[in-house]
Amino acid sequence: MRVPSHSVNVRLLYVSRAVGPQTTTMTTTILAQAHANNPAQGITGVLCQGQGFFFQVIEGERSRVNALYRRISADKRHQDVEILHYEEIHERRFGQWSMALVHLSVDDPMVRLQHPDFDPYSATGAQVMQQVMDLLETGQPIQLPSA
Repeated sequence: MRVPSHSVNVRLLYVSRAVGPQTTTMTTTILAQAHANNPAQGITGVLCQGQGFFFQVIEGERSRVNALYRRISADKRHQDVEILHYEEIHERRFGQWSMALVHLSVDDPMVRLQHPDFDPYSATGAQVMQQVMDLLETGQPIQLPSA
């Protein structure tokens, strides 16, 4: 998806730790909120969750991405929210999804083999972004059906 040239668009990647168990209800609520709000804001991205972590990549107009990140940082469902990567972009990587979901399963052999001792808090932003891309290629992104 080509990004309009009249505004500054960015890609933000953050990591956080879940406050409690990462339940299906919690995930469904997060995705429903994204599905309801992101298209009108021109926001796209992917949420990876599991093993007690959330990784999320958010793309869109800079002020809208920054405002969404501030709301996410204040969300009580997670803690230790930290930006790992932030860049201006000319083209989106996740333009087809208002917010896709990828599960990070402890039992997933791709997660274990490609990233056996992965600690997102000590990794570089580029390493975490590469893991997100690997997970998208080898996993099954989930998107809520259109309303």
